[in-house]
Amino acid sequence: MGIAAIVVLTYIAVNTLTSAGGVGARGLTAGTPLPAFAVPLVRSSLEGDANVNPGPGEGADGEPPACTVQGRQVLTVCPRDRGAPLVLAFLATRGADCTGVLERMEAAREDFPGVRFAAVAIRGERDELRELVRQRGWSFPVGFDRDGVLANLYGVAVCPYLTFATPDGVVRATTLGDLDQAVFEQRVARIVERARSQGWKPPR
Repeated sequence: MGIAAIVVLTYIAVNTLTSAGGVGARGLTAGTPLPAFAVPLVRSSLEGDANVNPGPGEGADGEPPACTVQGRQVLTVCPRDRGAPLVLAFLATRGADCTGVLERMEAAREDFPGVRFAAVAIRGERDELRELVRQRGWSFPVGFDRDGVLANLYGVAVCPYLTFATPDGVVRATTLGDLDQAVFEQRVARIVERARSQGWKPPR
């Protein structure tokens, strides 16, 4: 099933890997701006596709800028407003290889106060996703990329996929594949150190 997830994600992303700015064969490249989006949370009752309108005006379909979409039922990634380091994971369901890194995220949250952890599930059956989030007890927000547009935007070709960004909204690293707990926490610590050098201070 894990191999199947990789094949699906490769199909989703193949048309954008060579053309989107800042997106390469290994996802978002370091030093590029983090693409903004707003997407329904898996466990919410909100329906719809992801809003990827960067603003400042309305998008082609009349969508407001993604950064203006807020609420308890949505995951909004807009680092300019959040002012915190971000660790963002993408996953596909039905593959244990895709969910292990989310377990690392949950385990690391208490050790990295102020760091924003979030995940996006690409397509899949929403009821299954809801049950997965409930069973695993993930306390960070998990969005639902119903049509796979975020997989294209972020260049997600394999699962799991992690993007690390600093509070200034710049991607600092992208990793593909699972990481053990120690390596994952080292990655988060690097982002925290970089954020501190920019003047960010974690809450006490």
